[in-house]
Amino acid sequence: MNLWSNVLEAGPIMWLLLFCSVIAVFIFIGKWFQFHRNQVNVKELVGGLINVLTRNGMIEALTLCDNTPGPVARILTAGIQAHHDGDDIQHAIDDAVLVELPRLESNLSILGTIAKVAPMLGLLGAVLNMYTAAGKISQQGVQMDALFNSLTPAILTTAAGLALAIPCLIAYNYLVARVETFCIEMEKASSEIIYFFERKDAKNGSETQS
Repeated sequence: MNLWSNVLEAGPIMWLLLFCSVIAVFIFIGKWFQFHRNQVNVKELVGGLINVLTRNGMIEALTLCDNTPGPVARILTAGIQAHHDGDDIQHAIDDAVLVELPRLESNLSILGTIAKVAPMLGLLGAVLNMYTAAGKISQQGVQMDALFNSLTPAILTTAAGLALAIPCLIAYNYLVARVETFCIEMEKASSEIIYFFERKDAKNGSETQS
């Protein structure tokens, strides 16, 4: 009996595991491309914005942010626009982060769930297939070939569950680490732009008083 025949004989749990594996692959590829597109040099971006804003180039700074992909540029846009409008910068940035964070974390929970559920699905498939095998053995008697052929689907579903769970768990932890990196970059960029505006406003205030 070949591998494909064993897969077919393993029953609906095996098909469910295969379906979950397809979903996991699509999620990982989609998130990888999303993070790759959104990755920018934050230090260079903030430095360029500060140079432009020092010359009071508000429109140029907003244009630079609009032309830069990623959540860091978008929260900087919110902060710069809030300062221009006279609103609270920190509040505007916090609101922008609340919008960006769900985008970064989207579908990660599905991948994490697959990583946790796949071994249990494999065990469930093994139990169901062993139950079926026990029925066949009771009817046909104990024969080594029949015993092996009956237990192979049970072993296969267990292995499939583990084979799916391990890479899913690795991929999930990798993507979570990327999200945390984006969060650190957003926090660092927002702190620098707020500090710049505070110094700039303090300097303008002292010049006005003098």
